[in-house]
Amino acid sequence: MIRVLSGNRPHEPECPCCADRRLGRRSLVATGLGLLASTAGGRVEAQAARGTRRLSVRRAFTDDSFSGVYFQDGQHVAEALRQLDWVFRDLSREEVTPMDPRLFDVMHAVAARMEATEPFEVISGYRSPETNAGVVRQTSRASTASLHMSGMAGDMRIPGRDSYGMARLAATMGLGGVGLYRRDGFVHLDCGQSRRW
Repeated sequence: MIRVLSGNRPHEPECPCCADRRLGRRSLVATGLGLLASTAGGRVEAQAARGTRRLSVRRAFTDDSFSGVYFQDGQHVAEALRQLDWVFRDLSREEVTPMDPRLFDVMHAVAARMEATEPFEVISGYRSPETNAGVVRQTSRASTASLHMSGMAGDMRIPGRDSYGMARLAATMGLGGVGLYRRDGFVHLDCGQSRRW
């Protein structure tokens, strides 16, 4: 279900993700696919063999959601990606950007390793440069080159699951950046270079 809210936009917690230190596209995809196949467990391998990847997400503050297949038969499902882009939009500006599908692959792999059936609750997804500049002004921990601005990052949790455990597991998988924000109860995941904080 997609829903547009009017009036004041909720404040999203800050995620001071690190600077954009991306690998080359081909090397990152090759590395990610290799790690996915070797570390994501039997369930991911079985789904990859069938060519199907599913994701279930719900947006905090709006209850916009997506649950379904976003990759099938060797290609991304365009309508599913469009819906995910909406769920991950910049809420403060109601601005949508094409999210990097590799972020969804990271989320899919983490959920599979956790054997999670609950949806991810997305706190923050895409950030426009203006929104990110506002976050930078609010906290010295924020990055001026945040991967949120590239549609490569999201801050999220799985309700009822331990955020520390999720961050630790995601970090061991080495599929991208992982940041734990224990006080706020969420984990930053991105599809950039593997690192943790």
